[in-house]
Amino acid sequence: MKKLIILFLLLAGTRSFAADTQLDSLKQKLQLITVDSLKGGVYQQIAAEYLKYDTIKHSGVKLFYQTEALNYTMLALHNYSYYADTLGMRTCFDYLSKVYRSQRKYSQAKWFLLQSNKISRDRKDTYNVVTSLVGLSAIKMDNQDYKLAMRDLNEALALAEKNKFTFLEALVQKNYAFLYNRMKDSEKGDLAAKRADELYAKLKLDDEQKALAIQTAPDTAKVKKVAPAVKAKKKAYIAKKINKVNTANTAKRLASL
Repeated sequence: MKKLIILFLLLAGTRSFAADTQLDSLKQKLQLITVDSLKGGVYQQIAAEYLKYDTIKHSGVKLFYQTEALNYTMLALHNYSYYADTLGMRTCFDYLSKVYRSQRKYSQAKWFLLQSNKISRDRKDTYNVVTSLVGLSAIKMDNQDYKLAMRDLNEALALAEKNKFTFLEALVQKNYAFLYNRMKDSEKGDLAAKRADELYAKLKLDDEQKALAIQTAPDTAKVKKVAPAVKAKKKAYIAKKINKVNTANTAKRLASL
């Protein structure tokens, strides 16, 4: 059965040898694991490989990938849930939401992303609260719930600005642009897109300045290496001088005898 599936995927021209090798390697690794608590991470890795279906054009292959992604994510979720690994559970909820959104099953996609959002709130992980809110707004846009999508983006923007998450602030503005354009308000959509571009430009400039600062900063490691060397040479020079003086004094004493 496995050989038939692989043959089908290869004939569809959407599987690379590297992808097959990676999946086979992970599945073999799974068979060797004897500690149950370690299986969740491998299930998640396998699911992540199957989540790479965005570039697949063949509908049958894409559906196969999505189904396998769901199967392995659920295996990971049950494992993480049993061992109370909330971070692992959150990742699984994000995976499930992605697949269900791709399949236009918006109720399921929203429900799983709400679970992810709750875990982030419980952990006071504001960064991921914002990202999940943006995801929720996208699902609601897909489902034409524009008012609810706006509410999520408003909360996301307030949190991003308060916590100075510039990248997320740009992401929120980008999604405002999507939302306003869907609502046929192109003027506000253009303003939001412009604001997003300005924030992305600021991020790029900040990165360039940081890179320049690193290049021009003195190499402290070299400074530390040079300093002891200079100190050692100075110490040796002083010792040599003292030795010469002592030798001369000894010679004078012997001469006086």
